[in-house]
Amino acid sequence: MKKIIFLLPLLALVSCYNAEHNCRDFKNGKFKFEFEVNGVKKTTIFERKDSIEIETFEGKTDTATIRWVSDCEYVLQKKHPKNMAEEKAINMKILTTSKDSYTFEFGMVGSEEKQQGKVFKIE
Repeated sequence: MKKIIFLLPLLALVSCYNAEHNCRDFKNGKFKFEFEVNGVKKTTIFERKDSIEIETFEGKTDTATIRWVSDCEYVLQKKHPKNMAEEKAINMKILTTSKDSYTFEFGMVGSEEKQQGKVFKIE
């Protein structure tokens, strides 16, 4: 009985930190990603339709294919890379979700270096 009483507060504490993962809600739709480069705020808008993503950044549109690894992870590959850097695939992993946004981690496939960001669903 003492063990059960000891474990109850621990279980309550762990349950408070369960991150929401409704990744399927973000497989399709129109999204906005804001980030900062040298102190300047930049915005990219992209539309995802299951296995294709069309991105518009600074007036230029680009298309990439998506290979879903799981409901919360996919690999993004540009269809028409313009240089060697764009030829590299990017691993994207959704870490947490909310009603209209998700936090994600991304990095070049095979690289240990990762960055994080937050995307907002706009449609």
